Amino acid sequence: MSINGTLVAQAIVFALLVLFTMKYVWPPIVVALDERASKIAEGLAAADKAKSELSSATKRVEEELTKSRTETASRLADAERRGQAIVEEAKAKAVEEGNKIIASAQAEAQQQMVKAREELREQVAVLAVKGAEQILRKEINTGVHAELLGRLKTEL
Repeated sequence: MSINGTLVAQAIVFALLVLFTMKYVWPPIVVALDERASKIAEGLAAADKAKSELSSATKRVEEELTKSRTETASRLADAERRGQAIVEEAKAKAVEEGNKIIASAQAEAQQQMVKAREELREQVAVLAVKGAEQILRKEINTGVHAELLGRLKTEL
């Protein structure tokens, strides 16, 4: 065989190989490539969707965090105000109780003072009676004695 015959035979075999490949090998490869391309496209679409969902979820989380921080600050302020009110109320009650104790002590002191005056008057009266008794035993002068008893009454 000559080179031309070999070249023609190789060209025919190559053409048959190309036809065989185009008819039986190429279609499954194209289908596999198309499936893979669609899967990649679906994956990219899912990734984009997940990315947008992630950004919206991140925004929601930030909003919730902001809301919870605001609410927490509000609750802390309320608790602090209530604590101050309780402290002020306790102070007011303590002052009121102190005033009651002071008033009670003053009333008791006043009563003791009145009682002491009464006891003193009784003692003075007893002494006056004893003094009058002694005066009466020694001398009886009604004018002098009446004057002494009058002064004693006014002094008491």
